[in-house]
Amino acid sequence: MRVLGIETSCDETGVAVYDKQAGLLSNQLYSQVELHANYGGVVPELAARDHLRKIVPLIQAALEEANLSAADINGVAYTAGPGLAGALLVGASVGRALAFAWKVPAVPVHHMEGHLLAAMLEEHTPAFPFVALLVSGGHTQLISATGIGKYELLGKSMDDAAGEAFDKTAKLLGLDYPGGPMLSKIAQQGVPDRFIFPRPMTDRPGLDFSFSGLKTFAANTIRKNSRDDQTCADIACGFEDAVVDTLTIKCRRALEKTGFKNLVIAGGVSANHTLRTKLAAMIYKRDIEVFYARLEFCTDNGAMIAYAGMVRLESGVTQDLSVSVRPRWPLTELRPL
Repeated sequence: MRVLGIETSCDETGVAVYDKQAGLLSNQLYSQVELHANYGGVVPELAARDHLRKIVPLIQAALEEANLSAADINGVAYTAGPGLAGALLVGASVGRALAFAWKVPAVPVHHMEGHLLAAMLEEHTPAFPFVALLVSGGHTQLISATGIGKYELLGKSMDDAAGEAFDKTAKLLGLDYPGGPMLSKIAQQGVPDRFIFPRPMTDRPGLDFSFSGLKTFAANTIRKNSRDDQTCADIACGFEDAVVDTLTIKCRRALEKTGFKNLVIAGGVSANHTLRTKLAAMIYKRDIEVFYARLEFCTDNGAMIAYAGMVRLESGVTQDLSVSVRPRWPLTELRPL
């Protein structure tokens, strides 16, 4: 089975072709970073319009890269949510129309399930059951995964997602958009422990997160200190350490609670070097294995949608001719396979 996957949930247009036997055949991605940089964040209307401009050329490029024609595609998968409504509608409309024209089934894919399953694109893949940390600009969740669609929410952010907190703090430091990766970059030059940030909600039981207080702490710290490059790097270092320590502590608790031996880290923040280093230290001498997607599959992409769509199409999940999206769509509402 060969599936064309389309991702348009936010500010990246991704198209890929996945073959069940041969694996990933093509992966095309266009980022709107430059478009939104002038505004310091994603403008939903501009995002949708740019998806419209880029999606057809990317589909053509993905087919050419895979050396395939429309006749070789057995199904079309598209992100149906969660995400920006206008952006989702672009991918859903094009995906459903292509499936109709090509006379193949279409399947809506949950964006976060795509991230959760992105590790399956690697040669060494996790086996169920596992704990998944989904950590991105829009979500921070701990999930118990016992099978495809068999997800239990263990904990979530009560306010800002971790990636959102990174971006907001980077903006306070005067860093360019997208701020999160820039903050992590300058944090590498920071002096550890010059600024000690709190580790929110780690002094009490439970697996929920809260990151908005760290943003406030950062704002107060920035206001009280000079804005020279080294001080900014030290503040970034202290902030990043606090977020990463919090995520690591909660992952350890989730593993202890479930008794699972596999940990999957997915979403844009999973590319963070400090997070990967501290998680490796956490599982050291524990009978636990941690799995990540390669860096290019941590952020939004069509490959993860094509793979997740292939899994669901194989189980008979399809979409009728209607086009619908769900900007808010709890992962736990997915149908188990």
